Amino acid sequence: MTSSTHTPALAARHDLRINGERLWTSLMDLAKVGATPLGGVRRLALTDLDRAGRDLVVSWMREAGLTVRIDQIGNIFGRRAGTDPARKAVASGSHIDTQPSGGRFDGNYGVLAALEVVRTLNEHNISTAAPIEIAIWTNEEGTRFTPVMMGSGAYAGVFELADVLAARDLDGLAVGDELTRIGYAGDTPLGAEPLDAYFEAHIEQGPILEDRGLPIGIVTGALGQRWFDVTVTGMDAHAGPTPMPLRRDAGLAMARIIEAVNAIALAEAPDGRGTVGYVQIGPNSRNVIPGSASFSVDLRHPHQEGLLRMDAALREQAAAVATSTRTRIEVRQVVEFPPCAFDQHCVDLVREAAQTHDLPHLDIVSGAGHDAVYVARVAPTAMIFVPCKDGISHNEIEDASPDDIEAGANVLLTAMLGRAG
Repeated sequence: MTSSTHTPALAARHDLRINGERLWTSLMDLAKVGATPLGGVRRLALTDLDRAGRDLVVSWMREAGLTVRIDQIGNIFGRRAGTDPARKAVASGSHIDTQPSGGRFDGNYGVLAALEVVRTLNEHNISTAAPIEIAIWTNEEGTRFTPVMMGSGAYAGVFELADVLAARDLDGLAVGDELTRIGYAGDTPLGAEPLDAYFEAHIEQGPILEDRGLPIGIVTGALGQRWFDVTVTGMDAHAGPTPMPLRRDAGLAMARIIEAVNAIALAEAPDGRGTVGYVQIGPNSRNVIPGSASFSVDLRHPHQEGLLRMDAALREQAAAVATSTRTRIEVRQVVEFPPCAFDQHCVDLVREAAQTHDLPHLDIVSGAGHDAVYVARVAPTAMIFVPCKDGISHNEIEDASPDDIEAGANVLLTAMLGRAG
């Protein structure tokens, strides 16, 4: 193709902008469904509020002329036809279920930024060779039902459909039954419409972009994760009569491992992460030396070899602590997400889009799991991050600026057009 033929199409694409005010209004309107007193959202997966949120966004999809289909795990897809019937869809989206004390942007931004892309193309009468598709993935948060990222995981073949439909909440209600109850038990087979590519816009959920004063993160991949349950068995004993050298203190052993987890992550700077977020101790009495302790360990690293080093270090430290405290320590892995590298071409399209819009940007690795991580197993994928205030997410006070929200959606629009043609 000659430069004279190519340039006008590029110029039209690069001059295109989304309507930031309309996108913000849509975000605020969706946030009213399940609104909380502190300005957040509580819209748990497959509840009546989730149904209301789905109904609202699906109505917007249909108003935008999209053909809507629902698959067997309740994932929603809205398609804008392309001019080339042989092309697979270029998709974008995220989720609209929230944490119990969630915010207005986590997940919701990715879905509504994708909708704004479609609305903008409609306004400007722009056709694309490939279809454009919006995806809303079921139960990303995993708050009411496990596993997390359920819809995208089932779509990508990570989870068996029968297993996730049978998953139950604390009240014994099953995913399959709740999908039927809220009217989102679809019949489209999982993965029936393979994607050409998938782009996901999201708030960063961390402090890096805000700290650097940058509006755009070019997400090159996601940290690998290993989660562990650790149990320590010592001996309950009276806090007064038992001398320090003769104790088998499970609480002391736990404390030493918690400190070790922090050191293990620091040794893998800048991208190593180590967290102990859940602890229980027994008998949990003021004047009894703890005889048992159980706690979680969450290790993350962008490279598999780094994750293996952290795993080995955790087990080595646990063995050493068991010896020094005369306790028995079991380390059991319960979750593993391999490190994810996003598709280089899609990542480059995001980077070029940020440059096109003169937006300062930074390559960044996602520390959190996202639907994009599972979709990347079956389609070329990339993500776009925008800052969130103070790096806070999964919180009612989660916030982001309208300018950054608009900037990220402009990058999404340009990147998707670069792929869709």
